[in-house]
Amino acid sequence: MSGGTKMIDREFFSGNRKKFYDMLEKDSLAVLFSGVEIRKTNDEYYPFFAERDFVYLTGIDQKESILLAMKDSSGTVTERLYVLPSDLMAERWTGRRLTPAEAEELSGVRDVRRTDPFAADMHALAASGRFGNLYLDLYRCSSADIDRPAHVFLKKAQSEYPFLAVKNANALIRRLRTIKQPCEIAALREAEKITGAGILAMMKVSRPGMFEYQYKAEFDYVLSQHGPDGPGFPSIISAGANNFCIHYYSYTGQAHDGDMILNDVGAQYERHITDVSRGWPCNGKFTERQKLLYECALATSDYMFSIIRPGMKMADVDRTIHQYNARLLKDAGVLDKVENVGKYMWHGGAHHIGYDVHDVVETPEIIAPGMAFCVDVGIYHEEWGIGFRLEDNCLVTETGCENLSAAIPRTIADIESVMRK
Repeated sequence: MSGGTKMIDREFFSGNRKKFYDMLEKDSLAVLFSGVEIRKTNDEYYPFFAERDFVYLTGIDQKESILLAMKDSSGTVTERLYVLPSDLMAERWTGRRLTPAEAEELSGVRDVRRTDPFAADMHALAASGRFGNLYLDLYRCSSADIDRPAHVFLKKAQSEYPFLAVKNANALIRRLRTIKQPCEIAALREAEKITGAGILAMMKVSRPGMFEYQYKAEFDYVLSQHGPDGPGFPSIISAGANNFCIHYYSYTGQAHDGDMILNDVGAQYERHITDVSRGWPCNGKFTERQKLLYECALATSDYMFSIIRPGMKMADVDRTIHQYNARLLKDAGVLDKVENVGKYMWHGGAHHIGYDVHDVVETPEIIAPGMAFCVDVGIYHEEWGIGFRLEDNCLVTETGCENLSAAIPRTIADIESVMRK
């Protein structure tokens, strides 16, 4: 966890589980897995990253943990949490494992067991004849994705318990994750502060000749002063021609006088992730062409924050960003026809944030209070060698919206002022 004030406690996770259980059909089992380590090479694994839905329901991010819920014919729910057994040799190498008492304190689940009996427990429940449905989190981003534990378990269930109707728990949980609760919004606010401090540090040291990895080092150092979590996703930090690679992670380029620095970064606080983009000239002074394009992006962003409110169609956020910016670019003489805006705008302008940087939510048709998503205006003019994006985080309120990242310098005057200091 990040240092500082704690925003999210076990009451949040217990409440999430109750809402989830309320959506389950009667006579159902639900099984969710935290995930397993993925091997990187030889005896090394990639850093473990728990399944976000599992964390959303339990607060547990330890590998090979399992949540089992049983909803009977009366609608009564019984829940169990399984965590890895103590293993002194394994823990000597890779750190302590949660005790059942610690797992109960984090999650609010009172029945916490070691994982050893899970298979036998599950078989007894599935074969009891009391349950007709099995809910699994079967999310895939792509058909090429590797099988997660839920997909492996699905194959076993289809073979051994074909009488259980399999249902997708992910569809239910992403519906819950669409609306952020007050404690989540508080966590996002803290993450915004940390993100802003990291961006300011990069702006203040920026100069021609710096390498991208040096900018990244400045950002990472600031985040490390706020706790061990660091960035919520791999930072995108680029200079000059590298700005035309939308998801750029090499950090090997060097900023030359006149280049724009593009960064798309975000800290996390209590697992809640921000996503903020700022662009600035490495020498601290915008050229006339840079000013022209940046003012179009800024005016578009400001316009969006003036119109986003409950009742607006979610699809209209991205559509309006492109349409409004296209008109500005055309009026500035940059774009010949508004329908050709794709020449300079290469990606979407809105995605939800939260437990994932591109949060896995039920994409809403209509915007509602408590939703948090990005307003992202990217302009890429290869002929002029200018590429950047201005991305802020929007919280929908009862009457309109709030720019959560507004305090991070975003006007030309504010950026140049910060860089002169």
